[in-house]
Amino acid sequence: MSKQTLPPFIQALQQSEIYDHEVDGIELIQTHISFVVLAGDFVYKFKKPVDFGFLDFSSLDKRRYCCEQELVLNRRLCPDIYLGLVTVTWERDTFALDGPGEVVEYGVKMKRMPEERMMGNLIRTGELNEREMDRIVEVLVPFYDKAERSEVIDTFGRTDAVAVNVLENFDQTEGFIGGGALTREQFETISTYARSILGREELFQARIDAGRIRDCHGDLYSANICLADKVYIYDCIEFNQRFRYCDVASDVAFLAMDLDFHSLEGLSDYFISRFQEASGDKGVTDMLRFYKCYRAYVRGKIGLFTASDPAVDEEVKKASLAAAAAYFELATRYAS
Repeated sequence: MSKQTLPPFIQALQQSEIYDHEVDGIELIQTHISFVVLAGDFVYKFKKPVDFGFLDFSSLDKRRYCCEQELVLNRRLCPDIYLGLVTVTWERDTFALDGPGEVVEYGVKMKRMPEERMMGNLIRTGELNEREMDRIVEVLVPFYDKAERSEVIDTFGRTDAVAVNVLENFDQTEGFIGGGALTREQFETISTYARSILGREELFQARIDAGRIRDCHGDLYSANICLADKVYIYDCIEFNQRFRYCDVASDVAFLAMDLDFHSLEGLSDYFISRFQEASGDKGVTDMLRFYKCYRAYVRGKIGLFTASDPAVDEEVKKASLAAAAAYFELATRYAS
């Protein structure tokens, strides 16, 4: 998307004078659901007005509510970087941050974390190691121990509830088969495998009985982890409870899958082993391959969605399709 076709308020946020703090550079990052503006020592995140069914940011009120939820939920793991709700206002033909006039958008303000310590960058430079995985485990185990559990949350671990999440992915991607990232053979292999596991109700009931269905993070992978002075695990799922109310195994399988995706299978195995040891959750491995497959397929689906967004440029589309193809290939390996 060129600067001229960005929403006017996003264009305004690329000018340093709109901020009440020093800005030595401004960078805009887009996902299929967000605009993220990096400005000096802070990050401003805004939700795109999209409705994918499982996610609905189509109205200003809905975006405000989800921003408020994002603050509450992410402060469970990162209380010191989620600073507060911000408004973009319009008055006298001028946009302002937290200014007077009509509120035209809501966003979340965050403290910016050191780029060189982002987990994705550590993977790229070959610096990710077992000690860093130990640090992640040391944060996750008490988080899951304290995470909310209830009879209502337990229902999201039942076979029928998990099936809603898993099977909708196939409904949402069938139209993309043959488009260069997902083949019919891959689709059939993965969907057949998923349905075979969903038919084993006893596996899912055992996880419920063990108390492993919790209010989790929901998006636990390297893009949402910074390994700096502390371990920061941020950007949890705020827009749909059914993606966050899940088996702890589904949450940790996402990170294990991500490590596999980056050809770090040894660290992936080490992470799961350390997590089992520290948490006492030996049943994680009973569900690991199923949830790895599910998570890889979700990442592939997101790549397809991003590539089909008319607002993104050709370079992003190309990269998104390539990533989607790699994720579907990984999901096929799990399913096979």
